[in-house]
Amino acid sequence: MSDLIRLSSTTVNAPDAIALARFYADITGGVATGDEHWALVAGPNGDIGFQQVDDHRPPTWPGGEVAMQLHLEFLVDDLEATGARVLAAGATRYEHQPNADHCFVYADPAGHPFCLSTWGLPRLSD
Repeated sequence: MSDLIRLSSTTVNAPDAIALARFYADITGGVATGDEHWALVAGPNGDIGFQQVDDHRPPTWPGGEVAMQLHLEFLVDDLEATGARVLAAGATRYEHQPNADHCFVYADPAGHPFCLSTWGLPRLSD
């Protein structure tokens, strides 16, 4: 028996799991399956799960009453073009942009912050 641990996916709380999964499928080219209670986006570079939470409160960013528990990072080639795509899909661009030279911060339709970045983070194995 192996003690290997591998990341399978990340699960995000949502007021409507399938609605948020469809948003992320739209912007990543993935496929959304599931229902309003549990959904999954199978994407070209990994999976994102979504679970419905009755009392979901979107985080306030960059700080505030509801802390951000996580944010997703997406590596892109063109910040402006990809930014236009995510806005058309239903994202909102935050006014505060701390790394606008290489990264734009948006909120998904449920209010979770996510980033589009042209700066890939090095992995420990690199």
